[in-house]
Amino acid sequence: MNNKELMRRAIALSEESVKNGGGPFGAVIARNGEIVAEAANRVTLDHDPTAHAEVSAIRLASRKLGTFNLSGCDIYTSCEPCPMCLGAIYWAHLDNIYYANNREDAANIGFDDDFIYNEMALKPSERSKNMELLLPNEAINAFKMWEEKVEKTEY
Repeated sequence: MNNKELMRRAIALSEESVKNGGGPFGAVIARNGEIVAEAANRVTLDHDPTAHAEVSAIRLASRKLGTFNLSGCDIYTSCEPCPMCLGAIYWAHLDNIYYANNREDAANIGFDDDFIYNEMALKPSERSKNMELLLPNEAINAFKMWEEKVEKTEY
């Protein structure tokens, strides 16, 4: 499949999601033009705020391919990814991000992510959600253990 066909599939998933009671978002992960995984937004259907189309597609693709590293794959999403999804895309090492609707289009129908983008640029003490450093001297042990571990899978 070519880029337009893959995007059309993501768009179709977003439309199917709306018809089935989900949010208006769909995503497809493909490698060499072949669909590896696809998903639609299921936040309200699954009562899961992380069940965005992109995150769900990443989870499916990772399970199918047996790896957390999706290098060599591209994501086609019906809308510009929110900060959570964008972070997941980077952690998954997807090569390219193709999107149809943009952030402004999403904001126009009530999905405004700008406040999260803005919050991320602030120092933790300046964010609207209380963030407090707690027990760092105890928590650092896990980091030390990781650093000293010889046989580990880096990611």
